[in-house]
Amino acid sequence: MTDIFSKKYIRFWIVSIIYLLVVIWIGNYWLLFGLGIIFDLYVTQKVNWTFWKKRNGRNNVFIEWLDALIFAVIAVTLINIFLFQNYKIPTPSMEKSLLVGDHLFVSKLAYGPRMPNTPIAFPFMQNTVPGFNTKSWSNLVVWPYKRLAGTGKVRNNDPIVFNFPAGDTVVIEEQATSYYEIVRRTARELAMNDTYTGNAPKPEKEYLQQAVRDIHSQREVVYRPVDRRDNYVKRCIGLPGDTIQIRAGTVYVNGKELPDNSTQQTIYVVETNGTTINPKAFERLSVNKSDQRMISGSAYLLPLTRPSAEAIAQFTNVTGVSPILANDGEWDPRIFPHDSLYKWNEDNFGPLWMPEQGATVSLDTANICLYRQVISTYEGNELRIDGATIYINEQPATSYTFRMNYYWMMGDNRHNSADSRYWGFVPEDHIVGKPKFIWLSLDKEAEGLKRVRWNRIFSGVK
Repeated sequence: MTDIFSKKYIRFWIVSIIYLLVVIWIGNYWLLFGLGIIFDLYVTQKVNWTFWKKRNGRNNVFIEWLDALIFAVIAVTLINIFLFQNYKIPTPSMEKSLLVGDHLFVSKLAYGPRMPNTPIAFPFMQNTVPGFNTKSWSNLVVWPYKRLAGTGKVRNNDPIVFNFPAGDTVVIEEQATSYYEIVRRTARELAMNDTYTGNAPKPEKEYLQQAVRDIHSQREVVYRPVDRRDNYVKRCIGLPGDTIQIRAGTVYVNGKELPDNSTQQTIYVVETNGTTINPKAFERLSVNKSDQRMISGSAYLLPLTRPSAEAIAQFTNVTGVSPILANDGEWDPRIFPHDSLYKWNEDNFGPLWMPEQGATVSLDTANICLYRQVISTYEGNELRIDGATIYINEQPATSYTFRMNYYWMMGDNRHNSADSRYWGFVPEDHIVGKPKFIWLSLDKEAEGLKRVRWNRIFSGVK
């Protein structure tokens, strides 16, 4: 009787209770068999589960280091899956909210951690083994999407880390550009080539099919599951069921104007009287050297926040400050849904409704381009269009009911952000987590200790 109050039993009960709570959280009760392993680890000790080291007696230094390394890899992997993960800002798409070189603490608990789709993988490698240019995961075991309970839900204006939706297919030689944009760009080039050479133009569908064939025959193309797609960070502008519209650069959600945040940037033309602006002034306004672009002897092209634009307009040698905005009705083929029926651009877009789980939308050949990716890629249906008839899983379809929620993400650096305006909706199974604070920030344009942005360390992400 007294044995059950011994240290080994107390440790067993503590670990078992924690493990039981985790099993309930995950919801997979097959994991209860793990209680037998825990009992053996702490009580009976019949099996040497750490077979690489001696259970009794002293191990050599190499084994001790190996044991510490294995423990660290397992612990950090579990922390990354269930609790939090580091993310480094690689591009200026969120400036001046988040800067290139910011290292973020990304909470997985904020919206609930996802169980990995591909659990067999090299630790700490998103999709590629450095130096070998090979994939870092195995398809031997593939789990369906499952998100555990979190502490909250995605809200409008949340900064969010997510897997790049258009990153399901990747051209290895050009990974920075979406595969689908490469296909569309190649199709446009093929069409222009026919125009220049005097060949009869073909239907757009034929150019796209030829582009796919050319790309797959000339380049290396790979598929990546959801959890192995590159991580992006943007701000959530639209929730499931919301309607998004952009007019002259101003965003409207459900008909209401979305106020600019103080760190949101737009590209401005800054005209001077012929003299240059003092570099110290740019430094005070936090305009990076790489962003200082002079387009003539008397004008600059600068990404500025609204307060910075107002401040620079007061300079004695500045004669004009105006944002560069695309004209309404001017079609940009790079902009979602990449169809001339929707003559949208990055500054004039929509209205567009966000798909919501359980909602049903009518389908026709005019709006199928809005939902093609959702139906076929994100929700795994076979989609085919024959004339005016749409087939989903070989059945004629005039409507579709969505199985997931979808979100609209945009970068705060409005004119320097590859976001939902370019590739569309973000499915809920792509959501990774919410950045909570900056734990390190390094300025690549500075030197020595000045590289560290001390004022940003441990500052919250807004």
